[in-house]
Amino acid sequence: MELTAKPSDWVSVIALGVIWGGTFMFVRIALNDYGPLTVATARTTLGALTLWGALAIMGRTIPWGNFRLWRFVVPIGIASTSLPFFLLSWGQQHVPSAFAGLTMATAPLFVLPLAHWFSDEPMMYRKFVGVCLGFSGAVILIGPTAISLGTNSIDLFARVACVGAALSYAVSSVITRQCPPVEPLVLSAMALLVGSISILPIMFWVEGMPKLEGTVSTSVIIFLGLVPTAFATLLRVRIIRSAGSVFMSLVNYQVPIWSMIFGAWLLSEDLPFRFFAALALILAGLVISQLYSLQRIFTAPKP
Repeated sequence: MELTAKPSDWVSVIALGVIWGGTFMFVRIALNDYGPLTVATARTTLGALTLWGALAIMGRTIPWGNFRLWRFVVPIGIASTSLPFFLLSWGQQHVPSAFAGLTMATAPLFVLPLAHWFSDEPMMYRKFVGVCLGFSGAVILIGPTAISLGTNSIDLFARVACVGAALSYAVSSVITRQCPPVEPLVLSAMALLVGSISILPIMFWVEGMPKLEGTVSTSVIIFLGLVPTAFATLLRVRIIRSAGSVFMSLVNYQVPIWSMIFGAWLLSEDLPFRFFAALALILAGLVISQLYSLQRIFTAPKP
């Protein structure tokens, strides 16, 4: 049965876009006093604790003995939490938060060729055109330093790290599609647990035991764990259950726009013309590749 979006679903999907779009601004603020591994670890661990608390309150059963499921959960947890969280935190030391948000729009474009090669979803001509157009925007976004390693090579690596985070999310999405059936909230909690366990020892080894620094940065780290990670996961599950995963894809179009708004408005970041050119090409590529899905969303009968 095809699900129809209600007014509350539209409010929820817009709220989720604002939350995830603002995440990059908050990460940049947290980096003023904490290292990238500490920021990524705190976000993953606080998010995991919150979701596991929610599962305990809801009385959900965890399939601890399902080893076939854990074979999927481990790579999903690393590819969807600890690895991209670290890549984004490290990259945002050298690039604007708006740039990091823009790169997230490429994640659905990475999914299409990955699903074609490693899943059972062939990429048709229309999707291929959309992917090529979107990736041309990604090349423009990375900028001219992509072809020359000079004095700004660290900036290039930071840009590539942000794009790598988007690729990591795409890999986790493809693995999730092949994962045995499990409740989305349970899967998210298990994935965050794996992410936390995988990054905690690395943080202690590289950056040591975190010390409370600035009040603002500490508050922001707590916010990152509770809102964009834990609460946003709960909201995402609610949207998918109510309106479907196709409707949920509308978040992909919002995140880069909100990241640019917050970066320019609250962090006074400079937004060069290539950001807008890249945004236009990436979003155009998304529209072309997801054309039929978008048509179903906007032509569905009203409830």
